[in-house]
Formats: sequence, structure tokens, C-alpha cells
Amino acid sequence: MRGYFVLGIIVVAIAAAAGWGWNLVRGGRASDPTVLTEANIDEGGALYGEYCAACHGANLEGQADWRSPGVDGRYPAPPHDETGHTWHHPDSVLFAYTRLGGKATLANQGVEFNSGMPAFGGQLTDQQIRNILGYIKSTWPDRTRQMQAARTEADENKGEK
Repeated sequence: MRGYFVLGIIVVAIAAAAGWGWNLVRGGRASDPTVLTEANIDEGGALYGEYCAACHGANLEGQADWRSPGVDGRYPAPPHDETGHTWHHPDSVLFAYTRLGGKATLANQGVEFNSGMPAFGGQLTDQQIRNILGYIKSTWPDRTRQMQAARTEADENKGEK
């Protein structure tokens, strides 16, 4: 039960990080010059294999028991397929978590958390991060992509109300 409580706190903290407003889109808003193409997604797949698959699985399946912390207190890498929680987050959260790493992203929101997710901002360009996330999303069923896109749209529009 404690593991689900902690996981719930983590999910809320990550959702709070959405306030950063980094814009990652597939199809794009008019204000965003980045529209993912087939070539971007193909590059994202190759980069995923190089930078992400060792932890998140070659088939986006994640590590075993990803909902329970290990002996070091860290949660194993979650799946990025539709069975995980990646699609529950808007693009801004996914981008920040990848660029800054889990610990820094949450620390910027006032949450101390021993995340195993490293920062890739020093190794990958913003476009490469967008391409990886575009690749991940391209593997999801249409309904899952639509639900995640709706969360992203709500996140992007929350300041316009």
C-alpha cells in the first residue's frame, strides 16, 4: 500500500512540473516551429535504442516490478508503451523529465525524490528529445495517443483561461 501512496505522490509532483510549459507537440500549435515528421520519428527510434532501451526496454516494456521501489528506494524504469504511465503526462512533463532528469525536475517543484532518471539535456538536443518522445508516442494505440494529446492540450491552455 505504501508503494502506491509514494507512486501517487510522484505522479502528482510530476504533473505539477507541467507548469514549466515546455512545448512538445506532434502536429504542433501554430506557435511551435517543431512538427514531427516520419524522419524525426525514425531518428527518435534510433536514439531511443541508444539512450533509453537499456533501462526502459527495447520494446518500451520497462523493468520488472516498476511500481515498487528497489532496495535503494528508487523505482525501476517504467514502461513507455501503453501499459505504463508515460501517456498520463502532458508533453511538457515528459520533456522536462527527459531533459533535466527526474530528481532535478521534481526538485524544481519542491519535491525531494531519489529518481533514477538521468538528465539527457547535456547529451541530446531539444529536438532529439522531441524526436524520442515522438517515437514513443508513435507506438501507442490511437486511443492512448488521443488521451495523451488531450492532456497536453489542457496543459498548454491552462494559462489562457
